[in-house]
Amino acid sequence: MSLSSAITTAQTIFSNTGLQSAALSTNIANASNPDYSRRVGVLTLDSNGAQVLKIERAADNGLLKQSMSATAESSAQTTIEQKLTDIRTLLGGNDYETAPSTYITKLRDDVQAYATKPNESTLASTVVSSAQDVANSLNSVSQEIQGMRGTIDQEINNQVEELNNLLKQFQTVNDAVRQGTANGADVNNELDARDSYLRQISEIIGIRSFTRDNNEMVLYTEDGTMLFDRSPREILFTPTPAYGASTEGNPLIVDGAAMEAGSSGNSTAKGSLAALLQVRDSIIPSYQDQLDETARGLVKSFAQVDQSGAGLDDLPGLFTWNGYAAGDTIPDETEIQEGFAALIKVNDALIKTKDGDPTLLRDGGYDVDDLGVASTDYLGNADDDASYSDILDGLVTAMSEDQTFNEDAYLDTEISIIGYANASIGWLEQLVSESATAKENKDAQLTRITEALSNTTGVSLDEEMSLMLDLEQSYKASSKLVSAVDEMIKSLLDAV
Repeated sequence: MSLSSAITTAQTIFSNTGLQSAALSTNIANASNPDYSRRVGVLTLDSNGAQVLKIERAADNGLLKQSMSATAESSAQTTIEQKLTDIRTLLGGNDYETAPSTYITKLRDDVQAYATKPNESTLASTVVSSAQDVANSLNSVSQEIQGMRGTIDQEINNQVEELNNLLKQFQTVNDAVRQGTANGADVNNELDARDSYLRQISEIIGIRSFTRDNNEMVLYTEDGTMLFDRSPREILFTPTPAYGASTEGNPLIVDGAAMEAGSSGNSTAKGSLAALLQVRDSIIPSYQDQLDETARGLVKSFAQVDQSGAGLDDLPGLFTWNGYAAGDTIPDETEIQEGFAALIKVNDALIKTKDGDPTLLRDGGYDVDDLGVASTDYLGNADDDASYSDILDGLVTAMSEDQTFNEDAYLDTEISIIGYANASIGWLEQLVSESATAKENKDAQLTRITEALSNTTGVSLDEEMSLMLDLEQSYKASSKLVSAVDEMIKSLLDAV
C-alpha cells in the first residue's frame, strides 16, 4: 500500500466514523421517542465503484402495516367498551341498581304482598309507588341513551375534523418525502413524521397504504374507498341536533361512499369512527327497542281485563302512556312502538296526589287516565269486598306468564315480562363481556406487534453503546495508521 493510498484510507475511515458517530448521537438522543426509527450506516458503491457510507433509516413496511391494522382494531374495541360501560353506568353500574328490571322485580314482589293482604291500603300505595319507579326508570334510561347518541354524534364530528387536519399534515410531509426522494435529499425525518401520522390516522379510521415511486404514499380505507391521493378526499358528516327513538343518524361519507359501522361485541370496526357509528346506529337502537318492548309488555301485563265475559278488549290499567285516548287499543307485538319507553306512566286514577285511589287496582273498572270510564264490565270487586284479590292474583300470574314480544329486539319472543327485562340486561352484559375480552386480545396483539416493530426500527441503548465502542476502536486504528504514515514520511524527509 502506498503512502497516498494509506492516507486516503484513513481519511475515508475518519469520514465514515464521523457520519456513524453523528447517526449514533441522533439515535441515543431519540431513544425514548416512539416515532423515531433508528439510523444505521450502510456501505454502498458510488457511480465510480468506490465504497461510500450512507445513513439509512431502519424500516419494516410489513410490520408497519400490521401495526396500523392492530392500532385501528384496538382503538375501535376500546371505544366500544367505553360506550358499553357508559350505558351500564346509566343502569346503576355492575349491579344494575337503577335498571328497569330491578324495579320490575320489586314491583312484582309488592303486588304479591298486596294480593296476600288486599285490605291493606298502604300496600296499594306501595304498589303504585313501585310502578312509578318502573315508569321513571324506563323514561329516564330511554331519554339518557338517546342523549348519548347525540353526544356520540358530536364525537364523530370532532373526530372527522381531527382526521381532516391529520390528512392535511400528512399531505405536507408526504409531498416533502416525494420531492426530497426525487432530489436525492435526506428525508428520514419526514418519513418518521409520516409514519407517526399513519398511526394517528389509524386510531380514527382503518387504512391501507400503497407506496408509489419516490416514496409517495396513497391511502385507502379498509373497505377500499380512496382516502388520500396527493390530497385528502372529501369527508362529510352533519351532526343531528337531537335524537329520539325513531331518529336515524346521518351517514359519514368518505369520497362519496358511506362508512360501514362495526358489528358484535367483538367488533369488526376498524378505527374509532366505525365503532362510534356502531354504538349510535346499532347497539343503542337495539337496546331502545328492548326498552320499548318492556314498556309495552308492562302495559299489557297490568291491563284491565273484561270481567263480564263479553270478550271486550283489554284497557290500560296500572300502566298507561302519554298520548293515550279513550278507545285506543294496547299495542301488540307485531310492531315495535318506537319511543314507547319514554311515554309509559302510571295511571292517574291510581295516584293519590292526582286525586286517584290506589285501591282501585284491586277492584278494577276505574277511570283510564281521566279520559274515559272503564265501565262495570271491567269491575271485578262489585261488592266492594276488602278481602277481594282475584284481580291482584291475576296480575301476579300475568307477570310470570309468557307473552309474545317482537323478534326485532334480539331477545326471546316468548317469555314473561320479568324474564324479558332480565334478558335485556343479559344481552347488554354479554356485549360488555365480549367487548372486554376482545379488547384484551386486541391490545395484546397491538403490544406484540409494536414490540416487534420497535425491536426492528427502534433504538436500543445497549446496541448503540456497543457500536460506540466499535467506532472508538475504528478511530484509534485510523489514528495509528495516520501516525505510522506520518512517521514514515518524516523518516523519508530526514533521509533526504
